[in-house]
Amino acid sequence: MPTPEHRIPTTAGAGPMSYAIFQLARAHRAYAATLLREVALHPGQELLLMHLLDRDGQSQSELLECLGVDHSTISKALRRMQDAGLVVREPAAHDRRVMVVHLTDKGRAMREPIAALWQALEETSARDLSKQESESFVRIAYAIADAINGRALPREESE
Repeated sequence: MPTPEHRIPTTAGAGPMSYAIFQLARAHRAYAATLLREVALHPGQELLLMHLLDRDGQSQSELLECLGVDHSTISKALRRMQDAGLVVREPAAHDRRVMVVHLTDKGRAMREPIAALWQALEETSARDLSKQESESFVRIAYAIADAINGRALPREESE
């Protein structure tokens, strides 16, 4: 249950778990943004780099599908990353309308800094949790995400 320093507004009283998730996401994103600034990245850019480090030369559509964000978000992030010299975008050989994203040497050099900051974020986040609690949290977080992503559409949207 919430402690006095974690007071829930009365209008959110019927959703204490949802309010806790909101607070967690906000705190996690803020700390991640602080760490990312130290390596000259904006939130979300590290995730794009992680996917490209695993498999370079993905289309913008493939990256969009991996991250589950909209097209304009990916385009803006990639434009910033291209301006920073981390990636290059070029039309695919098979279809000039498809843009393929490749890492530059500078982008590939981000592997270690990203891994280090991700580890620091993880260590801080799990500092007061046991190994079992951390593992349970991950399992529960994915179960909640799956429940939200798999929610039934209202009747008018599904028809």
